[in-house]
Amino acid sequence: MLPLGSIFVLRIYESALIRQTESELIAQGAVIAAAYQTDYTRLAGHHDPHARGDVQSLDYGNPLLWHPPQNPGNGPWRPRSAQLDLADDKVRPPVPDPAVADTGADPLAQTLGHELTPVLRGAQLYTLAGIRVVDYNGIVVASTSEDLGASLITREEVTRALQGEPVSLLRWRGTEPPTPLESISRGAHVSVLVAQPIVHDGRVLGAVLLVRTPANIKQAILGKRTALLRGALILLLVVLALSLFTSLTISRPVHALIEQARRAARGERGAVTPLRHAGTREIHELSETIAAMAGTLESRAAYIRDFAAHVSHEFKTPLTSMQGAVELLREHGAGMSGEERERFLGMVAADANRLERLVRRLLELARADVLQPRQEQAAIVDIVNAVATRQRELGLEVVVDGQAAGARVAIAAEVLDSILGTLCDNARQHAGAGARVTIRYAIDPAARQLMIDFSDNGPGISPGNAAKIFEPFFTTARERGGTGLGLSITRSLLAAHGGGIALLPAERGATFRLNLPLVLEPTI
Repeated sequence: MLPLGSIFVLRIYESALIRQTESELIAQGAVIAAAYQTDYTRLAGHHDPHARGDVQSLDYGNPLLWHPPQNPGNGPWRPRSAQLDLADDKVRPPVPDPAVADTGADPLAQTLGHELTPVLRGAQLYTLAGIRVVDYNGIVVASTSEDLGASLITREEVTRALQGEPVSLLRWRGTEPPTPLESISRGAHVSVLVAQPIVHDGRVLGAVLLVRTPANIKQAILGKRTALLRGALILLLVVLALSLFTSLTISRPVHALIEQARRAARGERGAVTPLRHAGTREIHELSETIAAMAGTLESRAAYIRDFAAHVSHEFKTPLTSMQGAVELLREHGAGMSGEERERFLGMVAADANRLERLVRRLLELARADVLQPRQEQAAIVDIVNAVATRQRELGLEVVVDGQAAGARVAIAAEVLDSILGTLCDNARQHAGAGARVTIRYAIDPAARQLMIDFSDNGPGISPGNAAKIFEPFFTTARERGGTGLGLSITRSLLAAHGGGIALLPAERGATFRLNLPLVLEPTI
């Protein structure tokens, strides 16, 4: 974009140079036209039409066919601004050679031109513009060159000017040898032509034609080379400063992040941490996000590693027992009594059942970890009463104490039923005969959540085990068929629905507090 932008800027500047030349020629043409009018009034006896018998001043010249737009706000002033633009204006062919006039110029115009010619040639020494004055027939009566008496009526700018229209246009200069930068010809490829009509009392007396080449880009740059060099130096310093600033605020922190990522890829733990000097807010947020992501991946990898170790251990014990029983039956089965064979077969069946429970629980844990909850809800009263009725039928004493009769929670009914059922099964396993559970639920208005306290009258959980009960495969009832996955599945299911579970201190037994997002509070 920088080269294209530079070309665009240079193009605009070149048009500005052309308009500057046009403005200069317009000013010169206005002065020459005013001088011609003044001399015409003096010589033609404008204030007395019959002062000269050979000149009828009221009929002199061409009728004014072009009228400028009226602007009453300008009063008597008739400003003419420069309008030429390389992007919009057509560049005409080079100026044709003057034609030989069929008739001579108007005598009065010749007299006026004879007086103006020395003035024009003296001014050309400073303005460098080619100037011609033509009478109302388009014949040159004053000129800075040697073409007096030639006819220019065939030129577009002359024809339009003799109708009273101010004209500005561009023409190609034609093929010329290259000129040095310091040449007064400026070496431009186009010329600016300005035609200023000479109007007096509604009649066109003639026209002033001016031509000049505009300054080119090379000359403009050469003339401002000191300022441009100074600007280039300042720009270079700014670029260096920006490069240093970018290195300190962006490049260095990014390289630090890359190095942390490489260390993490090599397996180094704790390699990715938030940068102490991030430089920018975006890099700081990126660093914290990457560190959080790395921490999640590390914890997930540790979880998978520990999970795989636990699974292999849990599967290894029953598989080893089954393998030993099968080998004994294969080698000594013929000499065993019926009771011995049944005992070994019972061991194989028990271990197979244990493996089946482990597989089922593992599938439940996997589903709970990746569960995507749907927009479902359940009435807490219906679920708690259904669980209590079912557990009572299984011999478990259940006490329900609810204070949110119409509350609904953001969880599927079957999921909440499974969670409460798992807690009841744990209580039956650990409390044994005479087990009793109490389910209390109430609303926390500040958090807009439903709190469920689940208590049993069992032996409770020791402080050493309290920190491990939610870890997969941790159980103190393995000999009674426990897999150690129930509470892990419960925590994953609640977390997937925006809730949670925690172990509360209790004087007797174990008390768990469940919290679930509230959908609808009960109406009173």
